[in-house]
Amino acid sequence: MKSLDTVDGNVAKIAALFPHCVTEHKGKDGTAELAIDFDKLRAELSKDVLDEGEERYQFTWPDKRAASRLANTPTDKTLRPDVEASKDFWNTENLYIEGDNLDVLKVLRENYLGKIKMIYIDPPYNTGNDFVYNDDFTQGKEDFEVTSGLFDEDGNQVLDPMQRNTEANGRFHTDWLNMIYPRLKIARDLLTEDGVIFISIGEEEIHNLKKVSDEIFGAENFRNSFITRRYDKNLNRQFMDAGLQTFNIGFEYILCYSKKAFSFTPVFREASEERQSFGYWKGFWNDADRPTMRYDILGFTPEKGQWKWKQDVAQEAVENYKTYVDKFSNTMSLEEYWEKTGKCKKFIRRNPNGKGKNAGVENWIAPTDSVLRNTNWLDLLASKNDSTTQGLFDFPKNVDVIKLILEAGADKEATVLDFFSGSATTAHAVMKLNAEDGGKRKFIMVQLPEVTNEKSEARKAGYETICQIGEERIRRAGDKILTNLLSGAGRVDGTGYGCGIDNYEEYVESTGDRVLDTGFRVLKLDSSNMEDVFYTPEDFNEQDLFNYVDNVKPDRTPLDLLFQVLPELGIELSAKIEEKDVNGKKVFFVDGTYLIATFDIEVNESTVTEIAKMQPQYFVMRDASAANDNVLDNFEQIFKHYSPDTICKIL
Repeated sequence: MKSLDTVDGNVAKIAALFPHCVTEHKGKDGTAELAIDFDKLRAELSKDVLDEGEERYQFTWPDKRAASRLANTPTDKTLRPDVEASKDFWNTENLYIEGDNLDVLKVLRENYLGKIKMIYIDPPYNTGNDFVYNDDFTQGKEDFEVTSGLFDEDGNQVLDPMQRNTEANGRFHTDWLNMIYPRLKIARDLLTEDGVIFISIGEEEIHNLKKVSDEIFGAENFRNSFITRRYDKNLNRQFMDAGLQTFNIGFEYILCYSKKAFSFTPVFREASEERQSFGYWKGFWNDADRPTMRYDILGFTPEKGQWKWKQDVAQEAVENYKTYVDKFSNTMSLEEYWEKTGKCKKFIRRNPNGKGKNAGVENWIAPTDSVLRNTNWLDLLASKNDSTTQGLFDFPKNVDVIKLILEAGADKEATVLDFFSGSATTAHAVMKLNAEDGGKRKFIMVQLPEVTNEKSEARKAGYETICQIGEERIRRAGDKILTNLLSGAGRVDGTGYGCGIDNYEEYVESTGDRVLDTGFRVLKLDSSNMEDVFYTPEDFNEQDLFNYVDNVKPDRTPLDLLFQVLPELGIELSAKIEEKDVNGKKVFFVDGTYLIATFDIEVNESTVTEIAKMQPQYFVMRDASAANDNVLDNFEQIFKHYSPDTICKIL
């Protein structure tokens, strides 16, 4: 009932390679435990051992060692399911987890170690007003949470001004680094051997993030850095209106790392129908919308957007283009033509992909321009009829940008993790891509339940926490995507199901095909389900034990206990769960009969016998579930007779 301490695993790995470098010493509690003799280990690893304080190349900051240790320390937190807040809880394989992502990542490390194909995160950019998680190193994390005043009575995160990492803070970069470092360390553990991580970041911490990521993932595993455009227009106008005398930084960045070095092949996709009809007009296209600037060019008249030049100037540029294509394209480059003719200011450069194998297609990194656009998503949360309203969420990510990243980094069976979920753009993009290409990708979203500002548009719309915004967005986006898919127009290849949303459940019942998973299980991070006596029995005397009734907290449900057992047994939290009746008792079946568990009361030998006959891989029950002592005395013999290979556990 506690996650693993990864230091123990690292000591075991060193012992296997250099057994003479492992010794014993007295631990903090006075008992003997294994330890590393670093003097011997240094001698094994280097002919020239660096002395303490000797100059070397390194990247460090205050509390870096503490931040690193924080990634290795275990947690006894658990994830409690919320069926009511979920969508299609019993059938979905998607997860939405509410809680501090550091503890959540530690819980996920138990059963998702090496199983996540792609991670995308959009952490705080450290702009001078971002909230930075406070991982306090001077007192216990739970003690800090109790005394800090950062949480309301329901356990939701309240944005205390003291926790905003302003530029006036002397630890401006330090606090941000201490936040991101342990989370990235655990993230690497979760990736598959061919897994990749994409990290969005702003100008403020791009340099530090690159150094940290080089250290954690290895500089040799850096795959690329992509840029995204923050807004579509009026960038410098916004800055001037705000009285800022500086150039505006109009871009954000996405760093990409892999867990291991491998050949990362760019994903190409067919150009849009619009692009195929008129190619790419370099320096000649404008996203503004002036109808008077829309006219015929080479047989194409745009329905939206506009040309940059008035029609007579554009026609002269077209003639220059035709001259080059007809007479010179086989003998000189565009640059040579411009140099010799001096006509580069009146020239349309069409379709820069040329005549090669990639002519007429777009590289995935440039779907509409030389950079990925990052514009606001159409707000699905405004009302039940999906009308457009701005202001519910600041700077949400563009679904199509994330979908392009998924195309490059996540195969059709991938599990995708986003542990700074925000408005749940990644979940939206996963569902959208699955609808288009028939994929079965699963998502895991993790978000701190931050309380929305009382004066915000989100609060006015009824959303008290960021998590409620994300969950509702997934619901509405999923319904919209599924409706489009069922209508027959959903997939890229034009195929659909034609059954309509009204008779979808009938279709599922008759075929077993759920078509598209748009559901999600809501899990909420909480303290352990177990009472303190479970972890520290030595602290309790005879009188405590005499008065003690149960080792499970009284407010915890059987489903809570099941989800605390799943990570310990290495079973994914998205596993198929069925609740059945066995001899009048509520019994959980996980992945068929792989795990059978009951936490009901008054379980007798006949129920245990029925379960044993099913020969599960694992069987779990509470000691308080047994109808009498004879059940606990005999259940091992029952399983030994009917299913000797079953691993039995008692809580």
